[in-house]
Amino acid sequence: MNAFNFQNKNLYAESVPVSDLMNLYGSPLYIYSKSQIEFNWKVFENSFGAHPHLICYAVKANSNLAVLNILANLGSGFDIVSLGELERVIASGGDPAKCVFSGVAKTENSIRKALEYGIYCFNVESEGELEQIESVASSLNVRASISIRVNPDVDAKTHPYISTGLTENKFGVSAEVALSMYKKASLSDYLDVCGLDYHIGSQITDQSPFIEALEKALDLIEELKSENIDLDHIDIGGGVGITYDQEKIISIEDYINRVISKVGSMKILAEPGRSIVGNAGIFVTKVEYLKQNDIKSFAIVDGAMNDLIRPALYSSYHEAVSIQEKSKGVTDSWDIVGPVCETSDFLAKDRELTLEKGDYIAILTAGAYGFVLSSNYNSRPRVPEVMVSEKSHSLVRKRETIESLFENETIFKDEVN
Repeated sequence: MNAFNFQNKNLYAESVPVSDLMNLYGSPLYIYSKSQIEFNWKVFENSFGAHPHLICYAVKANSNLAVLNILANLGSGFDIVSLGELERVIASGGDPAKCVFSGVAKTENSIRKALEYGIYCFNVESEGELEQIESVASSLNVRASISIRVNPDVDAKTHPYISTGLTENKFGVSAEVALSMYKKASLSDYLDVCGLDYHIGSQITDQSPFIEALEKALDLIEELKSENIDLDHIDIGGGVGITYDQEKIISIEDYINRVISKVGSMKILAEPGRSIVGNAGIFVTKVEYLKQNDIKSFAIVDGAMNDLIRPALYSSYHEAVSIQEKSKGVTDSWDIVGPVCETSDFLAKDRELTLEKGDYIAILTAGAYGFVLSSNYNSRPRVPEVMVSEKSHSLVRKRETIESLFENETIFKDEVN
């Protein structure tokens, strides 16, 4: 399925012309497809079939309440990394009992609130965190369900900033340390050992690292059995890559079937994020000026790195298209750049496009790690988000105002007491 496609030389979001959305909601703008989100989630759901499982969408990929509500209505669980994300899930209609709490720096307050809400389990990242969870559970006189995140030391061969499964990364613990933690947790009156978790990175386009990590995790599970520690589930994390350019991506159905063939009857948790929402969103920006010199041509747009930072942060590629195919204008190889005062402020480089001032350019595959990583750098209000479903559409986040940027600030008054 591709929710964003050209019809009669005009880009559509499902059954709505993108030009109509720009005229109504203004520029820049994030646009999401409800049907694409549902389709992507169901690919995972259908791949598991009757095998016991829980799909926990990684909220950090896109945390808009409308996105979370769509997934909650499908029965999805959620992978959260902060109390704020947990509160978002609940506000959107999600079930805290289907939430796994990941992240390396869970605070005492966030642990307490998560226990009070009754989350599915904590993915424990360190020995100190295990002690903290036990302490908070003891103070509440409850049992905390825990899964220990094992760092399998597997090279996912992805961008180093989104690699999480190597010993040099901050995530998880070694198998040796995990074994010691499991033994300790199994003796506690306030900890319920329920699973094993691993996650090796993001935007992975080869099954091999996933299977290598799985086999290492299963070895540890066998060792735990010899210590009379039986687990209810294995959490295989997320990280399945999507197509931004010419990447050949893995078959989710084939990957899940391989996992099922190796784990027996054990329940499987998965934490997809990018693969659910990545191609379900676009970022659209308006050409303000065209500027050419002897060696470069710049399409200066009203969107910027503060709105979509992936190209600047990761040197990431996003396809860029004019929302209306036409012959009128200047045809050249353009760098699409924004107004932020940084040389790194670009959305795409060297793109063959025919452009005029006032045209709209769509940056594709921007549904994951787009708005959630946006900021107010250069005192720029964050842009609105719109959800489309067939012929209907609605604003799911308003455009910020300049006044809202400093409503929580005050001018210092130097008063002598």
